[in-house]
Amino acid sequence: MLYGKLIKPLLFSLPPEQAHHIVTATLSLLGKVPGGRWLLHKLYATEDPSLEREVFGIRFKNPVGMAAGFDRYGHIYRELSAMGFGFVEVGSITPKRQPGNPKPRIFRLDAARALLNRVGICSHGLDRAVAHLRQPRGEAIVGCNIGKNTATPCDQAPADYLKCFRNLYQYADYFTINVACDPGQKAASYQTRENITKILEPLFEFRRGQNQYRPILLKVSPDLSDETIDLMTDIMLDTPLDGMVAVNATVSREGVDRLEATRIGAGVVSGQPLTQRALEVVRRIHTRSQGTYPIIGVGGLMTPDDVRAMLDAGAALVQIYTGYIYNGPGYVREICRALLEKKAAEN
Repeated sequence: MLYGKLIKPLLFSLPPEQAHHIVTATLSLLGKVPGGRWLLHKLYATEDPSLEREVFGIRFKNPVGMAAGFDRYGHIYRELSAMGFGFVEVGSITPKRQPGNPKPRIFRLDAARALLNRVGICSHGLDRAVAHLRQPRGEAIVGCNIGKNTATPCDQAPADYLKCFRNLYQYADYFTINVACDPGQKAASYQTRENITKILEPLFEFRRGQNQYRPILLKVSPDLSDETIDLMTDIMLDTPLDGMVAVNATVSREGVDRLEATRIGAGVVSGQPLTQRALEVVRRIHTRSQGTYPIIGVGGLMTPDDVRAMLDAGAALVQIYTGYIYNGPGYVREICRALLEKKAAEN
């Protein structure tokens, strides 16, 4: 109630990136105050054994994660975990620091319950990420979303991914290989079997030499054709990939005010306009892989019903971001309670 009547109007009166900075700075500050994370847990978390699930060898306290992009730098994952998230994906993390595209670069499309962004990859670099992630994390489960620096030529991209992977390996619970994370790139132009394989093979080779096993997932774009989605799924079936993350934001303007989007200009859209396509992609991957590989479903999960639909489509876990912005910090609890109610009704 407080968020909807007071806090949300205040935050939405500010530019989106400024509002985001206020939220993340507040969470970071609370994490430094004795009892701060305990208070966040009491206010927002829901725990129940029936919410727990084991996916790619990791035990999650619930299936709801925070998508990459919210905790870009890996500095508030412990606070987000305390607020009830079953896991937090940080990043995208790149080897070198890069500021992303010029501001303003994030815009609200309130009528569509969506965001349009052209941030690119905004990263503090590998060293800062390691400094944050080596901190004691308690029960927090952290995935690292890794990408290449924008200035790195495509033929040198595998080296960027491997550098991130090697240096973050001991600090991550799983990795997401994000090959469609820069809105300035055409997703389909780079996502070929040859390019993806060149990125993945060095990671598999490095992992084979380690004592600990870290799952590797591939993130796919909703803008890929169904045939290319099938190709990405076949790569998963033919390699030691552990699963898929589907989907990223979209360049499509379907479901948004075209005049407003044209006025804002370039960027990718997340939120409600993405819901149906995200479900379609997850269902397609699940069907083609015969349900044998875990999928993290993300994109347009704006209501608990959307989350239930995503799980029914074949996702083992889900991630939220734009839905969290529009619904507020109680959204994870709302989803978890809806899942518990559904489970109770089925029994």
